[in-house]
Amino acid sequence: MTTKDVQQNSIRSIYFHVHLVSDSTGETLVGISRASCAQYQHGLAVEHLHALVRSELQLEKALESIKGFPGVVFYTMVNQKRRRRLEQKCAELNIAAVSVLDPSLATLGRYLGAPMSSEIGAQRTMDAEYFSRMGALDFAMNHDDGQNIDGLNQADIILLGVSRTSKTPTCIYLANRGFKAGNIPLVPGAALSKQITSYTKPLIVGLVSSPDRIVQIRRHRLTSLGDNPDTDYVDKQTVRAEMMQAKRLFAKHKWPVVDVTRRSIEETSARIINLYQDRSSQ
Repeated sequence: MTTKDVQQNSIRSIYFHVHLVSDSTGETLVGISRASCAQYQHGLAVEHLHALVRSELQLEKALESIKGFPGVVFYTMVNQKRRRRLEQKCAELNIAAVSVLDPSLATLGRYLGAPMSSEIGAQRTMDAEYFSRMGALDFAMNHDDGQNIDGLNQADIILLGVSRTSKTPTCIYLANRGFKAGNIPLVPGAALSKQITSYTKPLIVGLVSSPDRIVQIRRHRLTSLGDNPDTDYVDKQTVRAEMMQAKRLFAKHKWPVVDVTRRSIEETSARIINLYQDRSSQ
């Protein structure tokens, strides 16, 4: 056995427990926890979400879980009494507990010279911004996969791409950020509607990917549906031709292009939002 083999065998995946305790939905904690844990490739987090902890009984239930499965605790607690109880119990159990928003809140407080509101779930207040996001989600669903092309002139963003370039999930993510987004699939042999090329309000973005990646996703899709996986739909040469045709279309109209091959939905959306903001600032 070589030295390299010994080193590789000595590196084993370690399962550990992460408790996320929040008096709100816990969405913030989930994002921070997963982003942090992703930096440790050999650590596999077992996630315990304790959301909407707004009573002593609910807190005690979370504490029992923490005691039974010790690990790391991330928390966001506005109620000071329950927060102290959580911190004291974790200290007794010798379990690390981190209030993930404290550094940000302290910095903002010093900068603004004002106390925070101490309102549970303040970022999810049902205000105009909330209803704007709900409207954007309705728009995305009503203008998905080429539906209601006439209404796309009111979109903020239109995504174009061949099948399996993540158009729909990207539109949903953009809607959650408040952008009205719709998408149109590029189908071999079918011309793009001239209406789309005449629209000036929406930012039109082309999504591309490597043919190998598209074939892989399409095969998986067909297999999951129980369909025949040996069709032109998953033929590499056919897919390569589809992609070349799409790229020529994007170049012809000078539409910006985002390669989604190695990008997550979040990364793709961030790039599209940057393009949208750049155009708006011109």
